[in-house]
Amino acid sequence: MNFKVGDEVVVIAGEDKGKTGKIIRTFKNENKVIVEGVRVQKKHQKGNGQNPGGIIDINGKIDASNVMIVDPKTKKGTRIGHTTDKNNKKIRISKKSNEKLD
Repeated sequence: MNFKVGDEVVVIAGEDKGKTGKIIRTFKNENKVIVEGVRVQKKHQKGNGQNPGGIIDINGKIDASNVMIVDPKTKKGTRIGHTTDKNNKKIRISKKSNEKLD
């Protein structure tokens, strides 16, 4: 998986197609990510001493194949490529504009 926490992504398939948001968490073994404001679900939470309880909104997991990273130059979805810099360190680049993503 080529995504990291904090990446700006756009959803390309599913009910929330076209929405953008930042990645909150990644699950590499499941190939899923949690994106802020995408796949919002209702959860019934029991109250305790600190929390009054009630119905809360949580962000659900979405498959990593259904999101594309946003190109910093064009502000549209793009594929991710890899290259090395001067110090032979592997970096991520945008396939559309060859902009550095890291």
